[in-house]
Amino acid sequence: MERIPELYAMYGQEVKEPAPDELSEVERLMNEFEAHEGRESEFTRRYKEISEKTANPLIRFLLRLIVSDEEKHHAVTHAMVSTLRGDLTWTKPEDAISGLYELADTKEELLRLTEDFIEVEKNGIEEYKRLIKASKGYYHGLFSLLLRTMVHDSEKHVEILEFLRQRLQEA
Repeated sequence: MERIPELYAMYGQEVKEPAPDELSEVERLMNEFEAHEGRESEFTRRYKEISEKTANPLIRFLLRLIVSDEEKHHAVTHAMVSTLRGDLTWTKPEDAISGLYELADTKEELLRLTEDFIEVEKNGIEEYKRLIKASKGYYHGLFSLLLRTMVHDSEKHVEILEFLRQRLQEA
């Protein structure tokens, strides 16, 4: 939790950061996420810098794919930090991730759509796998690489949707 030096100074107290063993598990986790977020930001900056400097369109394209993923990772980590910070400070930061059980009358529709999306993603995975075989060898394996990353993304989408389905069923 952030300490506000001015507030402590008003009461004649010295600002003292807690020792690592004085932190709760949640505070330690939040600190780890924040440290990771900082390191990832530096790598993202470097990827962007290199992608902007290169004249090679393939390298630029591939690095931009990585930058896009890294920016998503940053947003996810930031949302987790905001959620933990909100729980620690009893606040509701705008970018915190909560509210799954505040569904009102949309639960059944969301559950139905989630089932449909799971099916679409699974079909997409099968289609990508067929395309991987069909494009094997094209551009020294580049198309296969890109299609495999799309399979990974779709598998991730299925995992997210299955999590959502489970939470909706519990709500």
